Amino acid sequence: MTHRIGNALGRMFRQAAVVVLLATAGTAAADDQPRVRLETSMGDIVLELLPERAPATVANFLRLVDDDFYDGLIFHRVVAGFVIQAGGYDVGMNYREPPGTVVNEAGNGLVNASGTVAMARLDDPDSADAQFFINVKDNDHLNAGAGKPGYTVFGRVVEGMDVVTEIELSDTTRKAGMAGVPERPIVIERASRVE
Repeated sequence: MTHRIGNALGRMFRQAAVVVLLATAGTAAADDQPRVRLETSMGDIVLELLPERAPATVANFLRLVDDDFYDGLIFHRVVAGFVIQAGGYDVGMNYREPPGTVVNEAGNGLVNASGTVAMARLDDPDSADAQFFINVKDNDHLNAGAGKPGYTVFGRVVEGMDVVTEIELSDTTRKAGMAGVPERPIVIERASRVE
């Protein structure tokens, strides 16, 4: 009996030590991750970016943030139970031309899970430019796989998931030939780095 209690206590201490080590490692790693605040007309969303997994994508996104590219753009595609997407159109549904594209980095081990941020693209895997989406559920079918390039995950929401949910549940309509456009524009008033 004493032997069993000793083994159980030993397991508990080992598990506790692993939890502490993981928590400490997570904190240290988190300190190295750039963060971006999206100040939207519905509230703030803070994204933590993961440059060690998607260096080209994060560099592209931060360059666009630093150039105020996202300021004044809307969430133009909102699909409940799927994604909310932004980075292409202003309130008048005018397309904002991005400066370039970025290589697909979807094979980086990150998956399109709820709360992650990924790049939108066309059929060409390397056609992602400025449009991004936030997954509002686990979207495994967007992940890279055998013969399937997938969509590059490059960050995650660390604050404001309630705002993401509010955007997700917005009433939508069809505008400029696109479905899923919120009836009331949801504007990114400002995107900036969190210092």
